[in-house]
Amino acid sequence: EKSADSSKTQEPAMKKKKKQKKTKGDPKTGQEEESHTCCGCRFPLLFALLQLALGISVTVLGFLMAGISSSLLVRDTPYWAGIIVCVVSLVGFVMLCISYQPDEKTCVQFTVKLMYFVLSALGLVACVLAVAFAAHHYLQMTKFTCDTILESCRCKLDTADPLGRTFVYQDAADCGSLTSMLNLYLLLQMVLNLVTALVCLSVCFVMWKHRYQVFYVGVRFYPLTATEGQQQKV
Repeated sequence: EKSADSSKTQEPAMKKKKKQKKTKGDPKTGQEEESHTCCGCRFPLLFALLQLALGISVTVLGFLMAGISSSLLVRDTPYWAGIIVCVVSLVGFVMLCISYQPDEKTCVQFTVKLMYFVLSALGLVACVLAVAFAAHHYLQMTKFTCDTILESCRCKLDTADPLGRTFVYQDAADCGSLTSMLNLYLLLQMVLNLVTALVCLSVCFVMWKHRYQVFYVGVRFYPLTATEGQQQKV
């Protein structure tokens, strides 16, 4: 009887030791954990955080530019690009909260991943357009000749041409401060939107290259191939 009791107590102890060896000593599990993370963060946590921070920065800067002059066009104040990127980051956070299923067996998981990929591509296009508009406006402002007339700043590309286009900035008492502030904001918009576009491009590249199999979302998942291999060995 004593030998039977001792064998029963030894069995769970042996099982615990085997589990510890598999989790701690097996290098494959460590490699899997590293492959499922990016800079120590689970995908898409790092990219979603970057998109949220950059999107808020672009949006705030766009509204600040709109407050300088009421005559600025929407394309010159690209807060719309920042709002799109913020929405993309929220979809990334939603994807992180969904538990992972192998081979995308759930419709919710597939839909959210597809939305994140498509919206990231849309954010990429919006940021590239914002960079193009800001660069075009900045190049024009470097050639402007401005005068203050009735609390508005009137600028021309060519003062010698009487039929040349005149750009009017309303609610601007000082043309010097207006042009300097706009040049600074346009440069910041170009840099921020360019970085945001690169982040969105990285998201699309990672999701397209790995086909949603290398990075996981939600709870830790062990592949079915590994369990099938272990069963065959047993």
